[in-house]
Amino acid sequence: MNNHTIIGVDIGGTKVQAARIKGNNIEQSKRKLISSTGSEGQVIQEVISAIEGVFDASVSGLGVGVPSIVDVEKGIVYDVHNIPSWKEVHLKKILEEKFKVPVYVNNDANCFAVGEKYFGKGKDFENMIGLIVGTGMAGGIIIQNQLYNGFNCGAGEFGMIPYLDHYYEYYSSGQFFKNKYETSGGKLFKEATKGEGKALKIFNEFGFHLGSAVIAILYAYDPEIIILGGSVSKAYSFYKTALWKRLEDFSYSPTVGRLTIGISENPNIPVLGAAALYHNAQKNK
Repeated sequence: MNNHTIIGVDIGGTKVQAARIKGNNIEQSKRKLISSTGSEGQVIQEVISAIEGVFDASVSGLGVGVPSIVDVEKGIVYDVHNIPSWKEVHLKKILEEKFKVPVYVNNDANCFAVGEKYFGKGKDFENMIGLIVGTGMAGGIIIQNQLYNGFNCGAGEFGMIPYLDHYYEYYSSGQFFKNKYETSGGKLFKEATKGEGKALKIFNEFGFHLGSAVIAILYAYDPEIIILGGSVSKAYSFYKTALWKRLEDFSYSPTVGRLTIGISENPNIPVLGAAALYHNAQKNK
């Protein structure tokens, strides 16, 4: 990795975080609440304000992660979750005109994957999946050290693949606990840490379903490592055994024997991953 100074920007439904990053180090970070129900222009200005808080003359580029569909080439953001006014925002053009540096925009799951590749547990692997398991389930794909977006930036939407009577996200994310047991993963996690049998049984069931999703990923992409992120990944110890037990049903046992499943440990991966979009783009030149 080069020593260029890059700003990574993580846009969520209620906040934006911008961080100035040189090499592997965050030099300065700024977090700002955004007006989720505000106008398109109002939210854009709030994002710009956060970036201005960390921008200086040393910055070579910007990377931005958003929870939405993105035209990666043009940097157009469509239908951002929890920001109703952002229907079609030409974010790359807006930010490049404002800051006079190259800007790269992608969805948050892809940022997670490329962030783990450059700054996390994916550094030593050429082929990997970054899988966010939180309120939903989505992934980013690295093939031969490069982020794979798909034609419409839709690659890695494993949660939307049909499974049983619904789709994987229904059973393999935090939605499972609400849909099947009318509770939350956070509540179950607290109960499981106390050894409560019902919570442990539910996590065991969850591990079976997530293991089924991993089987689908193995057939499709055959990665060296799958790195789990998102809130439900923090409970991995409670469903790990069930997940790996499910993988025994995979047709090629040597593949399972060589697979690594890791848990993201860096809380700054969202902004680091956004910054890594710049490094990924430079590799493609």
